[in-house]
Amino acid sequence: MKSVVGTIFPPICPVTGAELDGDRALSPEAWDDLAFLTGPRCRQCGREISGVPAGDITLRCEACLSHPHLWTRGRAAFRYEGTGRRLVLSLKHGDRLDLVPLLAGWMHRAGPELVAEAELIAPVPLHWSRMMKRRYNQSAELARALARLAGKRAAYAPALIRRVRRTPSQDGRNRAGRIANVTGALALSAGAEKRLAGRRLLLIDDVMTTGATLDAAAALFLQAGATQVDVLVSALVNYNPAFYMRDDVIIEDLSDETD
Repeated sequence: MKSVVGTIFPPICPVTGAELDGDRALSPEAWDDLAFLTGPRCRQCGREISGVPAGDITLRCEACLSHPHLWTRGRAAFRYEGTGRRLVLSLKHGDRLDLVPLLAGWMHRAGPELVAEAELIAPVPLHWSRMMKRRYNQSAELARALARLAGKRAAYAPALIRRVRRTPSQDGRNRAGRIANVTGALALSAGAEKRLAGRRLLLIDDVMTTGATLDAAAALFLQAGATQVDVLVSALVNYNPAFYMRDDVIIEDLSDETD
């Protein structure tokens, strides 16, 4: 039956629209444009660091040294550019839930020890109004798939925190602006402290830019008694540190789809 369906409705590359042969997930052109993160990386944000030994994940980048995050370790699968950007946006805004297993698999490969050591796997929540519009939380779907892939279904914890205030887009905001934008936007759910106390938590999101939203969530988890918070995302946005790391709040009229 599967072969018959595949003949009538051949699989299509989500990036190029080309028909796919066999079990390929992407066309060759899309694969060539996908920038996996494979070099030496910052221990905290997962960004690549040049000039250090290959495979070294013990160092922190300049941005994380000057403005340390609240979580302990961070990993990402690929850069938010080219094919990676198209895949994230297709899941986030294009109802392409079929991409979840593919992205979750790459995320697991990027941070297998983070997934293995996690006692709870929690997504960054959406505000109810955005959930009504999208009908699903892409971060929750990735977290669910990761828990299932790792054989840790019981660790999936989608309701530990909630977004109590709908925030404007993070687009065009520097670090200080992003922090101000998410301040007070998240809150612990009823009974979360009891489940979090003494546990190691893995926080899941689709994209990281400066990490302001992830820091806000990590702060709540740690205050509630979690012993450690790690972060795992699909994609990392390349940003201009001179702009994003400024301490004065700046909002520019930029058009970027991350939030």
